[in-house]
Amino acid sequence: MCGIVGIVGKSPVNQAIYDGLTVLQHRGQDAAGIITIDNNTFSLRKANGLVKDVFHTRHMKRLQGSIGIGHVRYPTAGSSSSAEAQPFYVNSPFGIALAHNGNLTNAEALRERLFKQARRHVNTTSDSETLLNILAYELGKTEKMKLDAQDMFAAITAVNNQVTGGYASIAMIIGHGILAFRDPSGIRPLVFGKRETSQGTEYMFASESVALKIDGYDFVRDVAPGEAIYVTEDGEFYSQLCAAKTMHAPCIFEFVYFARPDSVIDKMSVYATRVNMGTKLGEKIARDWADKEIDVVIPIPETSCDIALEIASVLDLPYRQGFVKNRYIGRTFIMPGQEMRKKSVRRKLNAIDSEFKGKNVLLVDDSIVRGTTSAQIVEMAREAGAKNVYFASAAPEVRFPNVYGIDMPSAAELIAHGREVEDINSSIGSDGLIYQSLPDLIAAVREENPEITRFETSVFDGQYITGDIDQNYLNRVDALRNDSAKSTREKAMSASLELHNQETGEGE
Repeated sequence: MCGIVGIVGKSPVNQAIYDGLTVLQHRGQDAAGIITIDNNTFSLRKANGLVKDVFHTRHMKRLQGSIGIGHVRYPTAGSSSSAEAQPFYVNSPFGIALAHNGNLTNAEALRERLFKQARRHVNTTSDSETLLNILAYELGKTEKMKLDAQDMFAAITAVNNQVTGGYASIAMIIGHGILAFRDPSGIRPLVFGKRETSQGTEYMFASESVALKIDGYDFVRDVAPGEAIYVTEDGEFYSQLCAAKTMHAPCIFEFVYFARPDSVIDKMSVYATRVNMGTKLGEKIARDWADKEIDVVIPIPETSCDIALEIASVLDLPYRQGFVKNRYIGRTFIMPGQEMRKKSVRRKLNAIDSEFKGKNVLLVDDSIVRGTTSAQIVEMAREAGAKNVYFASAAPEVRFPNVYGIDMPSAAELIAHGREVEDINSSIGSDGLIYQSLPDLIAAVREENPEITRFETSVFDGQYITGDIDQNYLNRVDALRNDSAKSTREKAMSASLELHNQETGEGE
């Protein structure tokens, strides 16, 4: 999962892009980048690390210009090398930069076609660089020195005809403006807003509405599935549907885990959907666990807090914050390597013993993926003196990998893959485990926007909506994502960095 921002302004945009990226930091903590245009020249800064660590005063002074895009990244199937930090750019035609959130499911075939048909070399394993080169190739088919909106939309139509998967992208073209587009299924989110200034109208695109708000832009709407929006450097606005067939199937895991509660995605308040999840799950617990004596409801911070509070209300039980979170530790779900995840859990959370001692506690989390965090938290609750530890997941069993931009582990590393609830309960060491049902999860989210008739729910039911995913593809994904493969890549990257530092004297 990644976060993207793009602005066409009337004054320098570097600070606004920086601020937008900081509130999207939850979407990626591996790398960050900003690219701007000034005097028909790209200025780029990107590196591994958090936004606050990547951009210093000297970098911000160099990122001049009234148009720019930004990106925060965590790696999906590729490596976490800084070479794959975004945005990417190509020099021809005109000079194009691109930031992308999602995953192209036919990236391998696209890279091969690019080389054979267009003689374009893709330098990294990132599908974002592949997408950029396809766009550049399609824009380069015209011999015009100045492209108009219809040229832009023709290029995006051609891109959509070739590309499959989930993608929300913002491209920036020197001498022209910003081109934002969303996949025909609307899997990954993309919104835009505007604000009026004394110099004219400014436009901003972002993965989540919270980024617009922090920068003072008025939310206009979501970019529609298959839609492309072109805003010229002068602020002229154009939009067009650029896909023959579309459906609206947003990723439901955005609402379960990824998005900020203060965001609105596809007309759905993320906060409200999580409250609804708590209502549904609370009602299920009341039905199925009427025989269990529960003294207190405790969330595993922070995504599940709103859910747990509603569960407590439905069950008429006390709600307590039994864990204190160290906010300076990254999200364990997106950390590379099982050992790093294990070590981080205890550094991330600390139990308040008085809230557990002698009590039957109901722990609530947004989801259970590998089970690593869940098992350790159950153990922490017991160490704090809990009599019985029950566990509730606001999402159904995660049984299948995601292929649309979420770095789910290989199937074998998902605790629910091929296991029943009783087995999972035993694995994490709880005295009882209950999951939200998929129909209830869908109903909880859809309640905020009944116009949405379908969600992307493949991690729960194995149904991949793009229709191009088979077992061979999933086997390749597993080979790239399992912890052994990630460990090998990390060691190779560390060795390469150490050799580079030795040769250049850096790091001394």
